[in-house]
Amino acid sequence: MTTNSTQWRTMTAADIPTVDAIGEIVHPDFPEDITVMENRFALFPTGCFVADASGTAIGYAISHPSLIGRPAPLNHVLPALDAAADCLFLHDIALTEASRGLGFGRSLVPELMAVARRTGFTRLGLVSVNNSRAFWTAQGFTVFTGDDTLAAKLASYEEEARYMIFDVA
Repeated sequence: MTTNSTQWRTMTAADIPTVDAIGEIVHPDFPEDITVMENRFALFPTGCFVADASGTAIGYAISHPSLIGRPAPLNHVLPALDAAADCLFLHDIALTEASRGLGFGRSLVPELMAVARRTGFTRLGLVSVNNSRAFWTAQGFTVFTGDDTLAAKLASYEEEARYMIFDVA
């Protein structure tokens, strides 16, 4: 939570169309069908949040259990969560211009840590894009090199994409 009128709140199914619209604005270079957001929400609603400012959605974050170094390809519907998952993966965060300066980026990490702890994970994972590596490093994430399979997946994002991890414990 950032202030009384700006906070991360749990996403609802009714938020999905707005979340999709925000994603199209914020991530034009990484488009995903609305079915991907519906899929992640259906599989793990506990990890889905909306950045709310006085009742208006100005961003979102979608996370779900995954394997370190094995993010799903972009625009890919998951048939199920991996039973061997060993981290909480931040699939997507999108914050509109209206959210700038309100602290949503920084305040998301404690939210994700709380979800990870409640669901038994000791690490967070994400793919940094759009020159966000320095931001995530400042939040305590470190680059995870991985293997050729991870490198091939990251290449589908952009040249500067990096897989990053954070130890919750």
